Amino acid sequence: MLKGTTGGLNLKGPVYVGVRSQDLGWRFPSGLKAQNDKVACQTLLTPAAGLNRDGRLLQGAELSLAGGRRYGLIGRNGLGKTTLLKMLASRSLHVPAHISILHVEQEVEGDDTFALQSVLQSDRVREGLLTEERQLNARIASGTADGLESVRLSEIYAKLEEIEADKAPARASVILAGLGFSPRMQQQTTKEFSGGWRMRLALASALFARPDLLLLDEPTNMLDVRAILWLENYLQTWQSTILVVSHDRNFLNAVVTDIVHLHSQRLESYRGDYENFVKTKEDRLKNQHREYEAQLQYREHIQVFIDRFRYNANRAAQVQSKLKLLEKLPELKPIEKESEVTLKFPDNFEKLSPPVLQLDEVEFYYSSDQQLFSGLCASADLESRICIVGENGTGKTTALKLLMGELTPVNGIRHAHRNLKIGYFSQHHVDQLDLNVCSVELLLNKFPGRQEEEYRHHLGRYGITGELAVRPVASLSGGQKSRVAFAQMTMPCPNFYILDEPTNHLDMETIEALAKALNNFKGGVVLVSHDERMIRLVCKELWVCEAGKVKRVDGGFDEYRDVLQEQFRKEGYL
Repeated sequence: MLKGTTGGLNLKGPVYVGVRSQDLGWRFPSGLKAQNDKVACQTLLTPAAGLNRDGRLLQGAELSLAGGRRYGLIGRNGLGKTTLLKMLASRSLHVPAHISILHVEQEVEGDDTFALQSVLQSDRVREGLLTEERQLNARIASGTADGLESVRLSEIYAKLEEIEADKAPARASVILAGLGFSPRMQQQTTKEFSGGWRMRLALASALFARPDLLLLDEPTNMLDVRAILWLENYLQTWQSTILVVSHDRNFLNAVVTDIVHLHSQRLESYRGDYENFVKTKEDRLKNQHREYEAQLQYREHIQVFIDRFRYNANRAAQVQSKLKLLEKLPELKPIEKESEVTLKFPDNFEKLSPPVLQLDEVEFYYSSDQQLFSGLCASADLESRICIVGENGTGKTTALKLLMGELTPVNGIRHAHRNLKIGYFSQHHVDQLDLNVCSVELLLNKFPGRQEEEYRHHLGRYGITGELAVRPVASLSGGQKSRVAFAQMTMPCPNFYILDEPTNHLDMETIEALAKALNNFKGGVVLVSHDERMIRLVCKELWVCEAGKVKRVDGGFDEYRDVLQEQFRKEGYL
């Protein structure tokens, strides 16, 4: 579903959004007026999980969005990035009335509307003109016209020509194709698609509608690598304003012109992509540290003088002067540094002789008239770092389940070492957690018979410490739930991990920590991922699922990316 409102003018110049300082309790403000075209987000309160106990989202913060810029909103999970997008979409924060906003928040409703038509309908101006045209022509045909219809029809035709309405179906089709919809799929009804594909339809509709302000929340979560690459290319030429929340570092580097960093209840803006943000932030921290050290030394120098001559009558006036100087100095605050995220997978197990896992000439299908794999051969050992990519529907998750032994080949053989112990993380692992218990109870129920301290220690490996460990799982943020899921998966100490989209719901710091943990792990790893950063950090082998085969790409991700770019050019999707 596309949530938002529409207006008729483009975004021009800077637009400042925010609320004025006041006690908002648990409610969001609405209808607030800007003063001097600029309003500071002084205090926002929200009951969202993961925030401070007083529920404060922002304090003394300011968000400025300019026309034609593409902003990446980043920050640790649970700080309120999604809440901020929702407040903008609902206009709880002041946004000029003429600015059209679309928030890709929920999937398109499943009904009898064809996919292509559902996208075309998102252009309300075009749909309104076409509807009025049909009504006027019907009145003329029925003989009930009053003579003014032809004048209005001329105006409608002129407007339709101005907005290039005749080109709309082709433009909508290109967007759908880029997001993975084949010509046949574009003619299917929306009720025939899964939730993930209907989310793609929602994204396609927003891209087609071209609002003044487009709000995207983790748009790459629903996409495969091919669709992400197409979306990067498409958004690079976007003419209006985008505010996107994303954990995909490479996506941000490819798309955004600015970074907005949410931390410590503040919003800090940086020009440039994510890599520039990292460098600028490091430079800022170094400068702040130098200033802090200089101030500290200056204070210590004054304090030494005071301590030395405190009881010297001849220096009493100087001592008093120094004391007053100390009092007038601004409060010295230590530099705020975000805590480092660390993950560690236990690996106190014996080495296994390769190969530890093998598929030989495997054939598999769910129905005999739709073969998924034929002649599939693959092998992995404890040194393996394999990533599987491919378009959605090509069998990536099925390949993982064949490797695990969860699915039995129709033909062919699966070989597994007798001491192989697999840990599996599914796309829906987080959704399958018991939300009514705390994290400690969850592990206790799953793996009974151990001391509470052992469960707490294990959760601590994944950043679930202290009060977090005894908070109901339902109250945790998406990223925190993922960490609990990792803790549950690793508790039995597997020697081989099979991971299906493990980066969903994780912030960038946790993705970096996960990649480091997988590289340090002494067992084998096979993962399906759409996150280019994760693939590049971990992958030693790249397997591509397509046309009923799983083939190894010797040139790694760069070769795969080049192949996709060439396909886009040939098919006219760029």
